[in-house]
Amino acid sequence: MHPLSKQSDLELVRLFQEGNLMAMETLVLRHKDKLYTSIYFLVKDKFLAEDIFQDVFIRIIDTVRAGRYTEEGKFLPWAMRIAHNCCVDHFRKVKRSPVIRNSEDQDLFEVLQFTEDSPETVMIKRQSHDRVKEMLLQLPEDQREVIVLRHYADMSFKEIARLTDCSINTALGRMRYGLINLRKMMTHKNTQGSLR
Repeated sequence: MHPLSKQSDLELVRLFQEGNLMAMETLVLRHKDKLYTSIYFLVKDKFLAEDIFQDVFIRIIDTVRAGRYTEEGKFLPWAMRIAHNCCVDHFRKVKRSPVIRNSEDQDLFEVLQFTEDSPETVMIKRQSHDRVKEMLLQLPEDQREVIVLRHYADMSFKEIARLTDCSINTALGRMRYGLINLRKMMTHKNTQGSLR
């Protein structure tokens, strides 16, 4: 374990500002899974998500290096706002809305570590993650966005409301309906599976 991994996000930001490049690398490694997954679920394209992810960290590095980072102890929500804004910027550039579709991209959960699990457990986890990913991609965009920001970014509903430019009640409603829709899909899949 690297000694910097025990440092808080705020301490790592300060160390990076003092010239320690490993501090930023530690921050990137700490939050890359949640940031990349959140971006992917918003843009639904692996290569585009990778490009936006890199843009996000370039913006983060530029902002921190310039001494403009002021989010005391709130690095991940701040980084998520940058990621969300980069996604919005992308869709504004191409002047289209994201299309809700199923995807057979199996690489999304490669970042999860299964090294201690048996091959059977690894296969079950991958199948479960793929099913959840498929169901998330079938949700309406506003519901999927709130679930992703809440689950992957650990953002509060207040932060989600501010980021998505809606009221807290609207964010809560979108979460509620998204979870209801996910439950319906799970029930439907279980019913179909038992009929086979």
